[in-house]
Amino acid sequence: MFNRISKKYDFLNHFLSMGIDKLWRKKAIRLLSEKPVESLLDIATGTGDFAIEALKLNPKQVIAADISEGMLQVGKDKVKKKKIDHIISFELGDAENLRFENDSFDAITVGFGVRNFENLEKGLADMYRVLKPSGQVAILEFSKPRKFPIKQLYHFYFLNILPFVGRIVSKDASAYTYLPESVQEFPDGQKFLNIMEKIGYKNIKQHPVSFGIASIYMGEK
Repeated sequence: MFNRISKKYDFLNHFLSMGIDKLWRKKAIRLLSEKPVESLLDIATGTGDFAIEALKLNPKQVIAADISEGMLQVGKDKVKKKKIDHIISFELGDAENLRFENDSFDAITVGFGVRNFENLEKGLADMYRVLKPSGQVAILEFSKPRKFPIKQLYHFYFLNILPFVGRIVSKDASAYTYLPESVQEFPDGQKFLNIMEKIGYKNIKQHPVSFGIASIYMGEK
């Protein structure tokens, strides 16, 4: 599915979120900036937007991993055009079976990817394994707003407008109906914090953004 929509993915992401997704990534990177980051892993990188934003941390190395070859190719073309391909490297990789050794990275980012993990706890545990002691994770994911009228507006947009526009532009009927379905099923908020705590993460915290439309989850090893 992600291979099929890879060419339209960036346009639809920014268009359907009205560009707010860029602000969310910027905030997540600012939250990571309290500690020095030399090595960073961006999981479920898609076309690499989070990895590119992470360059503001001045890392020596950024590895961007995804299971979609189509997404990775778009990302490779993007960083080559920006002439930052000497810092960011893209590779095919499964978030639940990372090839890296224990204690490899100062920071790990995931943008709108953890809800796609086949086994959420396994994916979070493997992230924890490859994170250095005192290393940080920043997980950006959609949430379900609870307050009126944002809750009602959000649900109307997610269930009606977004799938319609996504289907017309991407020519893929399933991709943008999958998005709201996966968001509804994702254990957001305190439930997700509980899972992070169960895995072993410390100093975990949720930072809601844009009235709770999305959240940045922070944690340390």
